[in-house]
Amino acid sequence: MATIRDVATAAGVSPMTVSNVINNHPHVKATTREKVVRAMDELDYRINVAARNLRAGRTFTIGLAVAEIDRPYWGQLAARIIAEARTHGLSVAIEQTGASRESEIDALRASRNRMYDGLILSTVGLGAADVDKLRVDYPVVILGERIFDGPVDHVAMANVDGGALATRHLLEQGCRRIAILDERTDGEPSAASLRYRGYAEALATAGTEADPALFLPVTAFSLAAGRDAVASALAQGLEFDGLFCVTDTLALGALRGLADAGVAVPDQVKLIGFDDLEESGFSVPSLSTIDPDHAAMARAAVELLVSRIDAGRTGGTAPVEFVSTVRVVERESSRAAPRAGEGERPGHQDRR
Repeated sequence: MATIRDVATAAGVSPMTVSNVINNHPHVKATTREKVVRAMDELDYRINVAARNLRAGRTFTIGLAVAEIDRPYWGQLAARIIAEARTHGLSVAIEQTGASRESEIDALRASRNRMYDGLILSTVGLGAADVDKLRVDYPVVILGERIFDGPVDHVAMANVDGGALATRHLLEQGCRRIAILDERTDGEPSAASLRYRGYAEALATAGTEADPALFLPVTAFSLAAGRDAVASALAQGLEFDGLFCVTDTLALGALRGLADAGVAVPDQVKLIGFDDLEESGFSVPSLSTIDPDHAAMARAAVELLVSRIDAGRTGGTAPVEFVSTVRVVERESSRAAPRAGEGERPGHQDRR
């Protein structure tokens, strides 16, 4: 059975450094930590977890509560958070809230949280009126747009900027009647409502107002919802030459709806989504989208939580808000045809 000394020899560090990695000492360099973890894996070194946790007064596990783990957006974000947590020597316990307010409250209040050093919670059901429910006695980081100015650290994306970027991109491609595929909101801030705000602001800047007739409502962020909303609009004779879908999942469904109706993308309708899901690069045509930098969001969420855990308190410093940057990823679904004499452009182009 491998010992700490064996791991130290294999990693080229001292036994004390190995001990610091095992006990998640905050001042160990990331490169050193990775080297030690790799040596532990190669030697099949087994940590006495119970003894380590007892000494440290910690479990080295964080909770992650997301809406729907089977949806590509949540699954891919969770994978990034797990990978980032591992670089800090942490395991991640995942639970699904189903976007339910009650389940999100349970995720905050349940006794199982005693098994976690902290919690990353995606708020979809909770709203501004629930801000006091975030006042708990352990570290919490919020993901999402439903609650701003709360008592805990908050990681969000630039949804308004992203909605405006998507709309400006379609305008630049020559679109003049740009529809939007979105949900009708309850008045609370949400990713979808903020993306709509960006859409409307970009149109206003271009000298036109958002046309209510070009708002294609959905009741779910699913492939079927995107397909059905587009099919319904086309059946009613609605004319549009651009379509901004507030999620990639809706956009992929919309592609199916347009194809079923014999509408050519991008020749007749140019289309852009939001999220830059892995699947979006593999649709036919490939999907233009807004990349909200999920990697930066995952990194910020974990680092903020770790800093609170290491400080041994939830207060003491003001809550931090991190907002990721956004950029256009131009693919085939929105690309204007090349002018006469011009060659085809590369299959993938990023626009900042």
